Amino acid sequence: MRLRNPRALLVIALAVLFIALSVFSFSKIWPKQGNLEPLAVSTPTTHHDTPNASDVPTAPIVGTKNNNVNTYPTEQVDVVIIGSELEGLYLARAAADEDLKVKILDPHKDFGGQILQSQMLFLDETRDDQGHLLVQGRVKELFDGFRNAKIRKLPEFATYMNKLVKDIPIESGIVINEVEQISTPDNMHKIGSIIYSNEQNEKKKITATYWVENSDYAALISRLDAKRLPGLEKFYGQKDIEYMSAGMMMKFKNVDWKKFNTAFNLLKPEEKSKQFGGGYVSDSFAIGLSGMTKAYHPSNDRVFLRGLNAVNQRDGDVLINALLVYTVDPAKPESIQDAVALGNKETALILPHFRKTLPGWEHAELGELPTYPYVREYNHYEMDYVLKPSDLLSGTMFWDNVSIGGYPLDLQGTSANKWGIEMGRPDKYGMPLRSFLLKNYDNVIAAGKNVGSSAIAYGSTRIQPNTSLAAESIGVILGQLHGKQKLREITPEEMAKLQQYLSLHYQIKLTGVTGTNKISGWNEEEIRKLDTGEITYPSYIQTRKKPVPKK
Repeated sequence: MRLRNPRALLVIALAVLFIALSVFSFSKIWPKQGNLEPLAVSTPTTHHDTPNASDVPTAPIVGTKNNNVNTYPTEQVDVVIIGSELEGLYLARAAADEDLKVKILDPHKDFGGQILQSQMLFLDETRDDQGHLLVQGRVKELFDGFRNAKIRKLPEFATYMNKLVKDIPIESGIVINEVEQISTPDNMHKIGSIIYSNEQNEKKKITATYWVENSDYAALISRLDAKRLPGLEKFYGQKDIEYMSAGMMMKFKNVDWKKFNTAFNLLKPEEKSKQFGGGYVSDSFAIGLSGMTKAYHPSNDRVFLRGLNAVNQRDGDVLINALLVYTVDPAKPESIQDAVALGNKETALILPHFRKTLPGWEHAELGELPTYPYVREYNHYEMDYVLKPSDLLSGTMFWDNVSIGGYPLDLQGTSANKWGIEMGRPDKYGMPLRSFLLKNYDNVIAAGKNVGSSAIAYGSTRIQPNTSLAAESIGVILGQLHGKQKLREITPEEMAKLQQYLSLHYQIKLTGVTGTNKISGWNEEEIRKLDTGEITYPSYIQTRKKPVPKK
């Protein structure tokens, strides 16, 4: 049918013209999808060594995904390590040696964590009740070098750690902007990818099969839906969260160690006790001398000089782990900076006391002081299995052992108990894979200080050989699985084969080890009180009444 009405024809013509103009204008204003500018996920914060937890952008709710089209450079690897603390680097090295693609993203601007930045170069060995060395795996090279005076100075530690991460890419000073979390069919959480900013403030995206928390303030886990376990504040009945004291390493030069060693050991035991409060001095180490340290009166309530852990670094250089700084929060940059200022100021005041009281220290001077504190502890998060004091003191071994641990349950001082307390001395014990798998997360692994442990058991589990061996074992296991199976799906039979592989190829022995059960015969109530800290093992065992056997 033809339209003969001129007015109708005019209306139709105008409508067609309007539509054409609209399409043309829209195409000019709205860019093509491929040319979209990247949308900022969050405003980057000023780069600090440790971003304030309150300043860190919150991760998206589980199951959400950014639907905006972004053009971030994207990288895919097998394992991402967050942080450059020594312990997690063993996982990185082992996984890389097993042909996995590994990358380290460090929230700190400088590499090396407590070893290189805090200069915590006094290493604690782990031994059982018979004095047998428990240190195994790649970390044994470091501890042997330390004991034999081959690795004592900062450059020597740096050489060792650089060799550990050779050919593994590292980006330092990164800021995590966004964590993509996915819900899995079995109702677990899973990290799909992370968007982060580098030191040049460029945003990048990385995906991985597994993510490893290896920082000293849980830079990744603190952003996840993870449960924080009670800390020492509960043990001491405090209202506010408090961690074990941080340490400021004290470095001195121009010390005559030979004179110090000789003069101390010429004294009779009663003279050592009277003059120094007892202790031990050898060619390499000075331990204790707490009577001498007690005679020093700190200038501030937040600092404290405990007994010495001193090492002769050769050539007149001495490093001491003994100066504590209380109420330090490693997630807050201002708290870290405050600790450094307090600690280094106090070190300068301690020097005259050492000159006056220690033979061979008459001409001692301050050495290079650290710019970061030695962080002993941060939040404890729930893993698939949380180690308890009763596990350690009973010498429990697990089917999924990834480490054999040992060391006293040494709770370093807090503001509530400045000297700290020892809660018992295990012989040796197992550390299961489950204690390093974040609960309810499919692909998040804890390393080092992030081990799944109660605050009391942490006094022992935190020691470097324990968690370094665990990290190396897990790195090897990841390589053997090579993405074909989840860590959480390993059966006891499969684990036994993996442990055999670790023994044959890495000389790591995780099975056939027996630890002394020091709580044999204890009832359930006693064990419960031991685990909560209501029982202090060293004192309780002296007065414990054995149950009368039933007739």
